[in-house]
Amino acid sequence: MPIEIERRFLVNGNKWRVLAKPQTLRQGYMKVDKECSIRVRITDGEAWLTIKGFITDVSRHEFEYPIPLLHAETMLAEMCPFKLEKHRYHIEHCGFIYDVDEYFGNNAPLVVAEIELPNENTLFAKPEWLGEEITHDGRFSNAYLSKHPYAQW
Repeated sequence: MPIEIERRFLVNGNKWRVLAKPQTLRQGYMKVDKECSIRVRITDGEAWLTIKGFITDVSRHEFEYPIPLLHAETMLAEMCPFKLEKHRYHIEHCGFIYDVDEYFGNNAPLVVAEIELPNENTLFAKPEWLGEEITHDGRFSNAYLSKHPYAQW
C-alpha cells in the first residue's frame, strides 16, 4: 500500500532560490478533511488525481493517478471549490530531495519545504535555510491552505 512519509519546515531567507528552477503547480481540492483529501494537480502540461488518507502527522496513505489534462482542467474549474497555486523547487541536499513550495495569492509570502523519507525515524541533514519544523501543525498542509489561506490567519 503506498504511504507518503513527509516532514515539513518553514524556509528562512532566499539562499535556496539559486539551487533550482521553479515549476508552477495549480491544484484544487474536491474534499478537504483531516482523514481524507482528494486533489487535482496540474504542472508542466500533466495532471494527476491524488487521494490522501491520514495515518499520523508524518505518514499518509497516498494514491496518485495520472489523468487527462482536459479532465483535470474541468475538475479544477467545476468540481474543486478550494484551490491554490505555487512554485515548487526540487533541491537536493545530502542525498535527499527537498520540495520547496513558494505560495501565491492569499498564501503569499509563505514558503515551506518538505522532505519525503523512507520511514518516520530516518535521520537527515538539514540545510541552513531550513527553519522551524511544522510537520505537526495541520494548518500548513496544502489542503488546509486551500480552504484557509495564510493571509487570513
